[in-house]
This record gives sequence, C-alpha cells and structure tokens, in this order.
Amino acid sequence: MKLPAYTHYKPSGVEWIGDLPEHWQVKRVKVVARLTDRKVEADEQIPRLYVGMENIESWTGRLLPINPDIVPTGTANLFNSRSTLFGKLRPYLAKACNPDFDGLCSTELLVLESYLIDRPTLLYSLLSDGFIKLVDSSTYGSKMPRANWDFIGNCMMPIAPREEQRQIAGFLNRETSRIDRLVGKKRELIERLKEKRTGLITRTVTRGLPPDAARAVGFPENKKLKPSGFDWIGDIPEHWKVNKLKRLASVRGRIGFRGYTTDDLVDADEGALALGATHMRDDGNVDLNDPVYISWAKYYESPEIMVEVGDLLVAQRGSTSGKVAIIKEQIGPATINPSVVLLKQPSINGRFLLYCLLGHFVQHSFRSYLSATAIPMLSQQQIGSVDICTPPAQEQDAIVAYLDRELALLNALLTRVETALQRLQEYRTALITAAVTGKIDVRSAVA
Repeated sequence: MKLPAYTHYKPSGVEWIGDLPEHWQVKRVKVVARLTDRKVEADEQIPRLYVGMENIESWTGRLLPINPDIVPTGTANLFNSRSTLFGKLRPYLAKACNPDFDGLCSTELLVLESYLIDRPTLLYSLLSDGFIKLVDSSTYGSKMPRANWDFIGNCMMPIAPREEQRQIAGFLNRETSRIDRLVGKKRELIERLKEKRTGLITRTVTRGLPPDAARAVGFPENKKLKPSGFDWIGDIPEHWKVNKLKRLASVRGRIGFRGYTTDDLVDADEGALALGATHMRDDGNVDLNDPVYISWAKYYESPEIMVEVGDLLVAQRGSTSGKVAIIKEQIGPATINPSVVLLKQPSINGRFLLYCLLGHFVQHSFRSYLSATAIPMLSQQQIGSVDICTPPAQEQDAIVAYLDRELALLNALLTRVETALQRLQEYRTALITAAVTGKIDVRSAVA
C-alpha cells in the first residue's frame, strides 16, 4: 500500500521522531498519560486476573492466554479496563497492551491512563520502534535491565489532533490485523514443516531407509522387524540393537557449578567460548552469532568439558531442556556453561546419534523426566539412560547421508518461510512508526 506524506512538515526536535506534520505537537509522555501507581497486596480471598510480563506478546500489543487459576502473591499493580500497560523490564522486548478487564499486573509493568491522547493511539506510540529504542537506551542493570518512570515520563511523543488519532488507530488496527493473519499462517506453516522434519527423522532412525533410498545404496528394501521392547519406539529392523546412550558416548557436565562471576566473563580475544542452550538451533546446529567468552583460567579449570569437533550438546536446564546440537567444525577453544552437558567420543556415527536425539522417542523420554520436577531439569544420569536404536555402522552412514540430503531441502524451505515471517514483522513495526510519527498520511485510507 502506497500512502502519501503530509504536505507540510516541521522539525520535531526529537531524534526518533524526526520531522512531523506542521499541525501536530510534541509532548512528554507524563503530560499525555498519567501513571497510576496503585499497589496492592494480592489476596487469595479476592481473586483477580493477573497479567505478568509473560502474558504479553512482544511488539504486537496482544495479550496471551491468562490462566485464571494462577493466584498472585505479594505486591502487584492494580489496573482497570481503561489502563495501558507498558513493560519497564527489558524494554527491548516491547511489551505493552490495552486490557479490556480490571485486574492485577506485575510491578514490572507501568499502569498508564491516557489523557491528551486516545488509548489505542497511546499503545501504538509506545510500541513504535524509535520510542522502544529510546527507552531501552536508558536501562540500568546488566542481568535484568529496567527503565524507570522518571525517564519514560519525560520522553517526547508526537501528538496528532484527536480526530487524526482515531483515524491513525483505525488504520493501524485494520492493517496490523491483516499482517497478523499473514504472520499466523507463516507460523503455522513453520510448525508443520518442523513436525514433518521431526517425523522424517524419527521414522528413519527407527525403521531405516525407505525402500527407494535403500535400493539406491544396495540395502534390502523390505526389512524384517522385531519388537524393540519400548512402546514409544515400536518395532525396529531385526538386525538393529537398542543401547543406553551412556554406552555409546560419555556424558559430561559441570558438577556443582552454578554460573560465571563477572570476573569470569571476558572479551573475545581474552578467553574461550562458553557454549550454552542459547547457542543451539532447532535443526541441531550451533549458532555463534551471540558468543560468550570466559577467562583462560576458568577454561583450563575443567579440561574434561573442553569442546571438540564431533561432540554433541544436550540442554539440561530450563525451558530448552532436551535441545540438542553437534559441533560439526572447529570453533576454537570452547567449553560449556552449566545449562548443557557434552556427549563426548561417541562410538557410533555422531550425526546418526544427533538424529536419534532429535527424534520423537528420545524427546518423549526427556519430557517424561522433566514432568517429575517443578523446575525443568535433566540430570546426567537421565540423559545417559535414554534408549538409542543402533544399526550397523555402514547403515548408520547411509541413513545420515539420506537425512542430510532430505533435511537440507526442508531446512531451505523453513529458512525462506522464516525470512518472510521476519519481513512481515519488520514491516508491521515500520508501519506503526510511520503512522504515529506522521511520515504517512492515513486519513484518505480510512475515509
């Protein structure tokens, strides 16, 4: 959609806003919206819906499903159906929303009441890219960066006349809804492709090559099957074995280590890589776009977990527990942080083992262990006890070659869809910023 600009502009005097329409104004947030700092002690006898930071979707202003059975404890902020909530913790996540009910929310959310600006327009202005970056630039605290109301309240915000505010909000409601529908379809397609990838892996590492692929490399097309002895695996080729993972690779991790101190963390040229769950991709590869380095002293402290080519990583703590990846190539001196364990010196094809760990049956085993603990955690013993289907070495190699080839096609398609999704999200953000700063004139689009 090509929309015109306004006819006349003036300098706003604010870097993130730039020039704005001549008849618009610029005012401080605390002038156009009031902070209502009404804190209460949560009371089980007077239940109210509770909104946490996790209940707000980043950048969209959308509330995610809220569990009405969760009863908050301690101090909370009180809000009503006219409030706008804005997250001051990690503001780069862009969490803001307009709830349509009265309730309680985290004290990490500011509760605002619109005054000189319509409530929907206030929400879109708070979610504009330039405003979020400005607020994020003010944060303090390295682990839990926060902004404060003194800074946010003094930030400048573009203000259109009331009727134009309503037109801008109406335009953005319509256009972002259209974009969100497209985003939803892309996300559904991504999930289907990931399910197809996992299904292909699972079938191949429990049944072997499909007939056409088996014939192409000289293996029998129709293999005789036998019960594996495990319901979640089912039948396997009769010449295959089932082994515990600990018999196929050594499981190593940091014992009794909780985390790095400030002195342990160094710059890239002063130490070794420390790999964690955040460096593990869904496809089993390692992503070093956001590397972390620890001192040489800390690195040499634990030689048993120094990372080598062919090692596999398994996430054992938190929401990513069970995630796996393989070290395919030299990445320089590296070790692991407490969130993962290493599988070293596998006695079978390392990539075949990777595919086994990515399959439904191993992930099922991991989930069964996790369900027994309040905080997601896999012990080294539990990881080592999962069952792995093991064909002869030559068949392992053939399966790896087949899966590498087939998954390359699937992963390429996934990348294209994920790129399209990212562009839609970037367009959505850019559209909001352009509308609330007056770079486009949407009045004709809603006339």
